[in-house]
Amino acid sequence: MAQTKDFYQVLGVSSTATQDEIKKQYRKLAKKYHPDTNANDAKAAERFKEISEAYQTVGDAEKRKQYDQMRQLGAFGGGFGGGPRAGAARPGTTGGYQGGSINIEDLDLGGLGGLGDLFGSMFGGAGRGRSRGPERGQDVETTLEVPFRTAALGGSVPVSLEVTEQCPTCNGSGGAPGAKFTTCPECNGRGTVSFGQGGFAVQRPCPNCLGKGQVPSQRCPTCNGAGEVRTRKTVEIKVPAGADTGTRVRLRGQGGRGANGGPPGDLVITFTVQDDRFFRREGLDLVAPVKINIAQATLGSRVSVRTLDGKKVAIRIPPGTSSGKRFRVRGQGIGREGTQGDLIVEAEVVVPEALTPEQEQAMKDFADAGGLKY
Repeated sequence: MAQTKDFYQVLGVSSTATQDEIKKQYRKLAKKYHPDTNANDAKAAERFKEISEAYQTVGDAEKRKQYDQMRQLGAFGGGFGGGPRAGAARPGTTGGYQGGSINIEDLDLGGLGGLGDLFGSMFGGAGRGRSRGPERGQDVETTLEVPFRTAALGGSVPVSLEVTEQCPTCNGSGGAPGAKFTTCPECNGRGTVSFGQGGFAVQRPCPNCLGKGQVPSQRCPTCNGAGEVRTRKTVEIKVPAGADTGTRVRLRGQGGRGANGGPPGDLVITFTVQDDRFFRREGLDLVAPVKINIAQATLGSRVSVRTLDGKKVAIRIPPGTSSGKRFRVRGQGIGREGTQGDLIVEAEVVVPEALTPEQEQAMKDFADAGGLKY
């Protein structure tokens, strides 16, 4: 009997995990199985798809709440788990659930509202065999590594995405050119079949006709009857100035294809910012370590430090500067939404590994003058 995978198991987290824990685990898995790092690996692509689907639900607090309600009812093979008993009557009816089936798109739980959109996507578009109007496509989530300077200053990064589009050969019908369509014998044209346990049944798309209610005499050779194909496209992602790890952008209409002529979903990008070889980031401030020698630290000096945009600023190092001392240059940090951070120059005193005889004697004389004997 077919079952939908438990989204918590897909992500490898406990059902009691916090939203932050779920997000952290999703990023870890998404990076591991991302198509860009697993070229031509069908299993990795499928795993990435499962991970993204699971995160779209349990990664959203409101959707997760609704999902957990269904999970308690045993809709995912886990029994009733404290939910209503199998024979309990639906509000406003005299009959019970026992032995019957429930169309997940019509279900309403204790005032939670219709869950058709959410659970329709979980079960692959349950009920598509019924006459329905246009439906918006699913949002697609992915992660994108961004260079440090691009994230700080703003810019764009190209990303290659795998998307679902209508099959160009059959125009979404699933049939080969010239094929005839007949009523699906598996679902008798309903487009859905029931599955469940313990008297609780849920409608899901018929695996034979893929929810269409009809089957072609010959399947489309391009999509094998699915009516849609997976293709790759390159999208230029605009990175806003001041973006940081965890920053999300939404591209309207770049997500999953809509059903029955509906609009496509959105593409949601979560940024992961790469480290820079020179700068560190503290909020909107930039920390720039600058190496100085003992003489500079003792006697004072002036050093030149480059800023994020490539310009240089002169910093005065006062006498007696110790390693780790910081000097702030106002307004030379990261800018975001009208707020500008600072550049923080951090002194790093470097001790020479070797001295010439003359340098060594000079250091001894210096130490003697300070009352130190070697």
